[in-house]
Amino acid sequence: MKKNLLQAYKQAPWRVQVQWIGLFLLGLVLVAAITGVYLNISAQAADTGRKIQGLESDIDDIMNDIASLTTDLAVARAENTMLSRANELGFSLLDPRSAIYLEIPGYDPDEKLVLAPKRLTTISEAPSIKASYTQSLWDWFSETFWNISRNPPQSTGEQVP
Repeated sequence: MKKNLLQAYKQAPWRVQVQWIGLFLLGLVLVAAITGVYLNISAQAADTGRKIQGLESDIDDIMNDIASLTTDLAVARAENTMLSRANELGFSLLDPRSAIYLEIPGYDPDEKLVLAPKRLTTISEAPSIKASYTQSLWDWFSETFWNISRNPPQSTGEQVP
């Protein structure tokens, strides 16, 4: 009797094979989906890294230009350069004893001179992370689905028997 019962519920061999093939393909699809998500995130990270490298290169180029211009300004303001340019323009050194000094009303030479503050070059080091990358999948799942089950829908005045 027991042998007849098992034979009555035993599936055909081709059905068992189709089930195994289906399970194998399901596993293959899951692995492919996980791989696709991983590759997508890796591509975004690589793209962002290349953009950061490009911006850092631009910053280095600008800093080099600033240093070059500062050097050019220092050379232009050097004493020898200023004296030679003044001579070319027809200026000459003045004897302080023969100079004429003018008194300007309202000017106090002892008053402290207020200049503009020095320019500071600051680079913000704050990371720019998308908000979607700051929450784990578990947090999102618990926030989305468990909060729905914890907060049942409010009754609209109808009573259920």
